[in-house]
Amino acid sequence: MVGVCLQVLQECKNIPILGVCLGHQALGFVNGAKVVHAPEPVHGRISEIEHIDCPLFSGIPSGKGSGFQVVRYHSLILDSTSLPEELVPTAWTISSSCISSIQHQSDYEDSQHSFQRPDIWTCEPSRLQNTVKPCAVPDTRISSKNERGMHLAKDISVSSDGGSDRSVTTSDDECKSAVIMAISHRERPHYGVQFHPESIGTSFGKQILENFRDITLSHWQRTKAKMAVTRQIVSEDFHPLDGSLKIPLRMYWEKVEGIVSAAGGSESIFCGLFGEGTAKDTFWLDSALQTGGARFSFMGGRGGKLWKRLTYCLSDKHGSGGGILRIEDSVQVEEKVLDKGFLDFFSRELELYKPSEPDSVGLPFDFWGGFVGYLGYELKVECGARLNQHKSKLPDACYFFIDRFIAVDHLTNDVYAVVLYTDTPDGNLLRETLINGKSVHQDKHKVSIASVSSSSNIASSSNISSQTLLAQLWVRDILQRVHGLAEQGRDMSVERRYSSQLASCSLGSKNTDTHFVIAKSKKQYMEDVQSCLKYIKDGESYELCLTTQLQKRVGSFDALGLYLTLRKMNPAPYAAWLHFGPEEVCICCSSPERFLRLDQNGMIEAKPIKGTIPRGRSHAEDEALRRKLQYSEKDQAENLMIVDLLRNDLGRVCKPGTVHVPSLMAVESYATVHTMVSTIRGIKRSDVTALDCVRASFPGGSMTGAPKLRSMELLDSLECSPRGVYSGSVGFFSVNSAFDLNIVIRTLVIHKGIASLGAGGAIVSLSDPADEYEEMLLKTKAPIKAVSCHEALSNHSSQDIESESLPHALLGLH
Repeated sequence: MVGVCLQVLQECKNIPILGVCLGHQALGFVNGAKVVHAPEPVHGRISEIEHIDCPLFSGIPSGKGSGFQVVRYHSLILDSTSLPEELVPTAWTISSSCISSIQHQSDYEDSQHSFQRPDIWTCEPSRLQNTVKPCAVPDTRISSKNERGMHLAKDISVSSDGGSDRSVTTSDDECKSAVIMAISHRERPHYGVQFHPESIGTSFGKQILENFRDITLSHWQRTKAKMAVTRQIVSEDFHPLDGSLKIPLRMYWEKVEGIVSAAGGSESIFCGLFGEGTAKDTFWLDSALQTGGARFSFMGGRGGKLWKRLTYCLSDKHGSGGGILRIEDSVQVEEKVLDKGFLDFFSRELELYKPSEPDSVGLPFDFWGGFVGYLGYELKVECGARLNQHKSKLPDACYFFIDRFIAVDHLTNDVYAVVLYTDTPDGNLLRETLINGKSVHQDKHKVSIASVSSSSNIASSSNISSQTLLAQLWVRDILQRVHGLAEQGRDMSVERRYSSQLASCSLGSKNTDTHFVIAKSKKQYMEDVQSCLKYIKDGESYELCLTTQLQKRVGSFDALGLYLTLRKMNPAPYAAWLHFGPEEVCICCSSPERFLRLDQNGMIEAKPIKGTIPRGRSHAEDEALRRKLQYSEKDQAENLMIVDLLRNDLGRVCKPGTVHVPSLMAVESYATVHTMVSTIRGIKRSDVTALDCVRASFPGGSMTGAPKLRSMELLDSLECSPRGVYSGSVGFFSVNSAFDLNIVIRTLVIHKGIASLGAGGAIVSLSDPADEYEEMLLKTKAPIKAVSCHEALSNHSSQDIESESLPHALLGLH
């Protein structure tokens, strides 16, 4: 990419160019300036800026307290002593120190200068269009600014021999520590800014881009050049299916009002309806904690005629050869080679279905049936990553196609039973229904405990297809079972947890390990953090989300009982239980983080978490820790960088001008930790599919760092095992194109008698290796404690983790 920048700058001498960050450095380098290490890396950090009165900064205030603050992402800078005469410095930092992202907001409010700063904390698109209206800054500041700016430009001298004998004279000590933030070419329409005007934390960024637009228009008007602007909106791979080629789907559903609590809650409903035995081939997308928009839970097991299971494994580490897909339904098992990969197949599969919208009228949720499962982290090779250093022993993707499910509304206490089906005649099924003498309830959308229909209802409904009748039968039967739970007053989850713990204790220690074992020692993990810091200093990355794996042999183990214990001890808004039978994969997830959601109206939302601190032992200590997180410059930098990354990801698939940040750096509290959460939203373009949205953002930036592709390469070189399900995503893809996916963290994955747990943290320039190790351990606390409690172990101390390397075979290394 640098080579392309240099070529553009060398060959396009008469075309307006604005170089941002690396482009700024390239502009300096191609004209003879030196690129050197900055005094310190400043990724995701904010500085006050002073500038000369040049066209790029027209209408923007300048200097300390003026409100012109910018977000910086760099560890390299242009050496001011090496600038050639043709380059003029036009802006620089006021001092070497940076400003807290949260703290500087109050500084603005206390400022005496008459200007308005954009409200980046709750900036909706409509507000962005009329954001900052700068007013005049006092003449004394302009004078000071111009004197200093002209002084910098005037005192740059070039030695007679063409070498680097150059110096910058400064008017005071503060300016000596200043870093050049912008340059312009004396003869060409070339400009560079070291900071990021597009960042959510940069004030007047929109004004800078508008100024460059005006510079460009003015340039072409002067040169009278003809401008041809073309834009390809639809990607080459996008071929929407004709509606006549899609599979028409019908939906039947009924609701029972206010029954959830009486039935023992969603956990009791799941255990009573789907939790028998090992709960094979079941799912539960579980809003165990109703925060952040998490209102509904969805659950089910093996379904009707449309139900099927998809299992996909990449062919090799590189993923260049596609992979093997196994499809199992109620009739057959099929395997096929996917040369173009899983996501290409999955996208076309989702486009096949055309649900009946009238059937869904009255449903308050986006999931109408469809695919439920997970995408593994190593599928990054289908989303732009060059290769995988490690290959997972688990499938890289597993999904059920769900045509029968229960939905729980935690807000209203209602239960919905939903069936998805194709409305085709089937005389045999209808005859079987009539022979068995089962009744069909005719009131489509609401059933009460007293309502009972007779078989005569079927006879009088000759115009109803057999599939509709079967859908009605399943809905009635499953809701009657929910009524049964309410009548009995039994909490099936309590019974399951108790029996599960007894079973685990009876196994003894023969098939289990006492402790979790961590893949890397504390010494090795801290050395890896140091390696990350070196990469960051050398400009290879802004932020690296370093992770490791912990494992424990659990033998014969009631995984559902473990999940019930985990959700009770650490409830989370995006929790999940998944059991894929033949693959022997069980996922016990207590994730607090949403990766990506697309609703029926085309609104996309991401809610990345960056910044974690433990809860306090008292209310006062807890509040002090919460505020410590809120005002931590390091955690703010982590969060800000991922917010900007996701704004860029969503910008690839959203309508221009719709991507916005309604909430920035809010602190949310969970059972064991406080976390810093931001929300990014946008409106999907009509020419992109649901899977296009996922491809643009997967894996979640909070699990990779930024820039994403290069960061993933560096992490692959440092981490010693595949991440598998961890760092991937669990959730649903509905037949109406909506989806809701989490980030797989705080999650236990059980596969062939081994329980695995991934954990890590974001490494930034302000990171301390010892602190990063402790933060990684903190994130394992809730899942490990749940395992210990489930096994009725009395020792919950730090000895539950042994810092010794696991054998390579146990970690699944190749």
